[in-house]
Amino acid sequence: MYTEEEYLPLSGIQHYRFCTRQCAFIHTEQIWTENYFTAHGRTLHDKVHNDTGESRGGKRIERCLDIASPMLGLSGQTDAVEFYDDGTVCPVEYKRGTVKEDITDEVQLCAQAMCLEEMLHVSIEVGYLFYEKIRRREKVLLTPELRSQTQKLADEYHTLIASGEIPPAVYSKKCESCSLIDSCFPETAGRSKSVANYISRRLSL
Repeated sequence: MYTEEEYLPLSGIQHYRFCTRQCAFIHTEQIWTENYFTAHGRTLHDKVHNDTGESRGGKRIERCLDIASPMLGLSGQTDAVEFYDDGTVCPVEYKRGTVKEDITDEVQLCAQAMCLEEMLHVSIEVGYLFYEKIRRREKVLLTPELRSQTQKLADEYHTLIASGEIPPAVYSKKCESCSLIDSCFPETAGRSKSVANYISRRLSL
């Protein structure tokens, strides 16, 4: 169990799952740069958070709730949470793009659900990811395996931030969409081990 002083931003668990180096830049070095993708995502979340709560068809929708979990050591805000008349609670996370091939988005949603469970003393079996690009929401089963992975990532995230270290760059295709690429210089790893070759290639552009 973590104390309140040890809580980290819940959004960071997604950063950690996406790239440990990006996570350290943002949450240790406080480095942040926006690009088209992050600006679009921020605009989407601002719109969702500025909407007011509403009642609709046997459910109450609340937005921008403050949540926290001593077990995960995370705190943050939800996009939306649906409260049904039968007592069911269901978190909904909004995403800019489309369905990903990995579980990065599912982990963030699961962390939100685990926070809500601790705070409300309820059991949450299902959440949803709404993808703005395809205008569709995907059902996510909050399985024991996903919960275990979320707890493991949360603990690793804490270990990384406590270390104060910046992991080495590992180049991959996803680097091209990262807003921190100019701070990270991932091309010095993966594509080429030579800094001299990297600089030479950049100067030739």
